[in-house]
Amino acid sequence: MNKNVEVRALNTRAKSVMKNLSYTLTSNLVSLAISSLVVLVVPKLIGVEEYGYWQLYMFFTSYVGFLHFGWNDGIYLRYGGDNYRDLDKKLFFSQFLMLTISQILIACLIVVFTLLNIHDSDRNYIIRMTALCLLVVNVRYMFLYILQATNRIKEYAKITMLDRIVYVILIVLFLLLGIRDYKLIIVADISAKFVFLLYAMYCCKEIAFQKLSTFYFNFIEMFENIKVGIKLMFSNIANIMIIGVVRFGIERFWGVSTFGKISLTFSVSNLMMIFINAIGIIMFPLLKRTDERKISNLYLTIRDFLLVATLGVLFLYFPMKSILTLWLPDYADTLMYMCLLFPMCIFEGRTAVLINTYYKAMRKESLLLKINLISLFISILITVITTLILQNLHFAVLSILLLLAFRSIFAEILLCKSLELSIMKDIILELIVVALFVISGWFFSSLIGGIVYIVVYFTFLIMKRRDIAKSFNKLKQFMST
Repeated sequence: MNKNVEVRALNTRAKSVMKNLSYTLTSNLVSLAISSLVVLVVPKLIGVEEYGYWQLYMFFTSYVGFLHFGWNDGIYLRYGGDNYRDLDKKLFFSQFLMLTISQILIACLIVVFTLLNIHDSDRNYIIRMTALCLLVVNVRYMFLYILQATNRIKEYAKITMLDRIVYVILIVLFLLLGIRDYKLIIVADISAKFVFLLYAMYCCKEIAFQKLSTFYFNFIEMFENIKVGIKLMFSNIANIMIIGVVRFGIERFWGVSTFGKISLTFSVSNLMMIFINAIGIIMFPLLKRTDERKISNLYLTIRDFLLVATLGVLFLYFPMKSILTLWLPDYADTLMYMCLLFPMCIFEGRTAVLINTYYKAMRKESLLLKINLISLFISILITVITTLILQNLHFAVLSILLLLAFRSIFAEILLCKSLELSIMKDIILELIVVALFVISGWFFSSLIGGIVYIVVYFTFLIMKRRDIAKSFNKLKQFMST
């Protein structure tokens, strides 16, 4: 009888995890397909300079999350693992309106400052659109974080997926009509985000559509959310700025056209992160509901599977480089940098899926912030050296990979110390594999380099075969408990 109960519990838990994973995988596969289309087709049609300005907008909007000051992050951390039905809907409605008012004020201040101080028409337009995007994105984040924190992964995945579908439909429509203006592509991005802000509000209608008479200013709740979330928010911003500082240095020193070309290489190299993030989305609520005694074993299990997958993905570089060189000849001079940036998915993937998620679940936001700030300081120092002193684009791009590797390894060593795990042998092994990949991609042709890396990868699998088998068995044990 007890065995039957255990089997039913296993089936229920496994089905729940697999359902959430299937939702996020589907959503992220669609996002991957759409991002691939945008990354590969748009630069072909709109020209190098126009593409550079569009990438500048995308670069600026990656920082708009800074301006909710951790409010949404605090909600995510404080209510992660709770059931949606148990939330105080009137309290959240009031927080929603307070957040909206604050974002409107901030957006207006940015627009006024831009009109008075920025005289370049293209940059003026980009910053004003960034302000509008700030309002839409930060309000939508609140609902997305609520859905994610309360394990309503299906609705979360649907919003993120349909948002990108509408976005690409608008872009294709503009391109078919012969429109090649980056400004309308920006309009398409903001329009899609706004439509699915409304849909996110509908998914949380018990929060978003309360009677106005139920609204009340609750600054205690606001400050509590900000107090908890601001460390994570600053950590996230510092995380983005580690790469952002280098990219800003490239734009300032080599111009918007080179920035656009490097951004294309960066975007292609970063495509797999869309897929990898699918796992990270379900990890936080799962860890919050998992026995603390079991999360150490779970870490090594997921790490092994993730490492095997991401190292395998590196092989895609070799055919992709050949295809992209033929498809985008105007960008051929910078596509060689893909072999320096492709391994980002290994370090960024582990950071997003495992390291950051564990730090958040264990409520170690302060330590995560310190790690990212140290990495950011090193990024600023290296950017000054590579752009102002050495004036070397090769070193500037390579520094992105080195910085991400340093931050990931530094954070993981400290995390594993808390979890009482030993991972130094694995770190050294993966660094050797990555170094051999970069060497084979930089110095050899796609054919020879691909053959060399296949040999390296299968040698790695042979060396790790016992750990992989153990991890598979541990995953089955975890699901059964």
